[in-house]
Amino acid sequence: MTALPRGETSGSPAADDAVVAPPSAAVPTPSAGDGDVSGSGETSGDGEHSGDGSGSENGNGPEDADSPEDGKSPEDADSPEDGKSPEDAAEAAPAALSEAEAELAAQRELRERIAKRKAEKEGPIAAGGKLSGRAADLLAAVRAVESGEQSATSFFDSPAPAAPRRTAPTPAPARPRAPEPARAPQGAPPEAVAATAAVLTGGGAPAALAGPAAEVLGAQAADVLRADPWQLLTVPGVRPEQADGFARALLGDECGPDDERRTAALVGWLLERAALRGHTALDASAVRAALAEHSVTDPDAAVQHAVAEGVVLVFQDGQEDQGGQDGQESGPSTEPGEDTGPDAAGTEPVQVLLGLDRYALAEESLADGLARLVNACEKDADWTEAASAAGSPSAAELIRAVAAHGLVAHTGGEAARVEPAALITAARGLGLRALGAVHSADGRRRLAEATGDPETAVTLAGLLSGEQGPGRDEEGAIAIDLLVVLDAPQLDVETAANLVESLADGTRLVLSGDPGVLGSAGAGRVFADVLAARACPQIVSRTPDPGPIGELVSGIGIGELNQVVAPGREVVIVPVRDAGEAVHRTVQLVADSVPRAIGVPSSDTQVITVGHGGSAGTRALNAALKQRLNPGPGRFGGFDPGDRVVHVPAPGRAVPAVVVSADAEGLRLDCAGTEVVVAQERVASCVRHGWALSAHQAAGMRWPAVVVVLPGDAAQGLSRSWVYTAFSRGERHLSVVHGVDQALQRAVAQPPAQDRTTRLRTLLETAAR
Repeated sequence: MTALPRGETSGSPAADDAVVAPPSAAVPTPSAGDGDVSGSGETSGDGEHSGDGSGSENGNGPEDADSPEDGKSPEDADSPEDGKSPEDAAEAAPAALSEAEAELAAQRELRERIAKRKAEKEGPIAAGGKLSGRAADLLAAVRAVESGEQSATSFFDSPAPAAPRRTAPTPAPARPRAPEPARAPQGAPPEAVAATAAVLTGGGAPAALAGPAAEVLGAQAADVLRADPWQLLTVPGVRPEQADGFARALLGDECGPDDERRTAALVGWLLERAALRGHTALDASAVRAALAEHSVTDPDAAVQHAVAEGVVLVFQDGQEDQGGQDGQESGPSTEPGEDTGPDAAGTEPVQVLLGLDRYALAEESLADGLARLVNACEKDADWTEAASAAGSPSAAELIRAVAAHGLVAHTGGEAARVEPAALITAARGLGLRALGAVHSADGRRRLAEATGDPETAVTLAGLLSGEQGPGRDEEGAIAIDLLVVLDAPQLDVETAANLVESLADGTRLVLSGDPGVLGSAGAGRVFADVLAARACPQIVSRTPDPGPIGELVSGIGIGELNQVVAPGREVVIVPVRDAGEAVHRTVQLVADSVPRAIGVPSSDTQVITVGHGGSAGTRALNAALKQRLNPGPGRFGGFDPGDRVVHVPAPGRAVPAVVVSADAEGLRLDCAGTEVVVAQERVASCVRHGWALSAHQAAGMRWPAVVVVLPGDAAQGLSRSWVYTAFSRGERHLSVVHGVDQALQRAVAQPPAQDRTTRLRTLLETAAR
């Protein structure tokens, strides 16, 4: 057996958990306790201790945007792993794909489509040739600006004719598609890496950046960096001050803060950082303010230049609303560097947004696709008998809504998952090809249990890759009549666009999920935007989550942190004074108290904390838990057989696993019964210990017992959505290691804000008119 290199390096696979929290956040004071769940089962509202308050503001807490652990979540911006192609995580495999490899295949397919669209900019094509409606017009407008046919100032979102509708095809027999074998990571050519390293070292930059730079910039990376040193900002983890130093070393006196190459690169960098925090666009004024902070003296000119160069796109949301109602053109376009003010009639100013083309195309395509599904389905289907046989009024209401509409939104907690399960069962009873798609393997297991049929549940990644589900029909669409997407809040805009593009006309789509949980790891807020736009019927479940945990979580959802009676010790509060005590109590709960008093073994107990850094973050907790639960030398790249880990095959995806062994091929993991081999060179960046996770990583999964750790330095990372997500992961037991004093209660009471800027809601509202 060949041992992997020992020790850990920086760079994380984990989804970041740095939740954007309100300025003040808080909780009810915990009751006294010794960390043993055999104590009182009643939560207490009289706090005793506050946290130590250290860690979250010094680069080690959940708000640290530059932590190498925090690059896989929308809330982080500068992880060295951010922006890496999912092909880098794919590995050669035999005929069948694993859950993790299926995710890679789906992500690769989407990225290849995006890359193809970008490549086609070299030659003009007619708008709508490959896309439809607004997406096609947007693509044509981009090319018109780049070719000089139109001025940059005319590059705004404007009304477009409705997307053409395809005739619903006659259902064809499914054509099963063999899964594509996962490919091994393909690095840049050695000669390109060597040439890039020479340029980097000549400018005082680390030669270690040569590989990533060559992967991002291509074989001509050395020439690109010589001509435009600020292209170094496209390499994950590089910050503006580092790129400035590199540019000064190469250009000397030619280098200046207002160099157009610098300002264009900064605009793109700001939008890329925003996308990692979940935004698909940013207000132009926010971009101008950020440019000013980076010593750009004329931010307006910088933004206009970036638009002219095609670095970003500019949109004027609200312009259509101000136009005439009878087809008149809306008012003149605004320069991208300025916002319009109120007109003589006192109307509100038009918001000017800047966005990257990949997210603009995804949102336009998704809006068109959803409108197509709404208009193309059969609306007079009679499912009355199936609805009357449903097990609950909410399930019957959902079945009736789906019978009459092509797109339906369904909201509810964990107990409400029985309703989409009943819908799937009823549709299959009517002879329809119905399927449920979920975020994780754990969600797939729970859905299969609810329907009683494993064939009805797939993961979204497996469905898109073709590894799971019915395959594709003759037109390349997924051979299905009804698709129910559970865990819909975890759906990012690019995955959603890919999914909707894969559905044929006449297919019914249901988006189901709990709107109170944290959003997707990728950019966008698809489920929230669909709900806000009221683009389809919305069925609100009346099925409450049972038990003390359900009662506690339901209160959090409406901003109340209530005491609950827990006679079976379902909810226990463990007060701590500082982070060191928090780690000690957590290990005690997982290793001793929960197994002894609750009967849940350590292997079924999950620890959830606010961030990766800090004295009680995932890194510190995982080190302590490994020392207690599975001590060892870490001879396989820092891991030992039996270690609980989390594998991240692609940015934003966290797959729980257990280390089995290691050999010359790499580290062998057991991911819910599926063997995954992670190549040796990928272990440091794609695998981390998993006894403790962040709430973003835990979203979409549940465990028999959960221990939520809230050290004093976690207060600034708390929000209602974070608390709701973390507390609702436990099925039978929830322990809260509480050291944030009143911060938890304040966080729960603070109304959730729209923390992501997107355009999908506006596009859906426009399409509905």
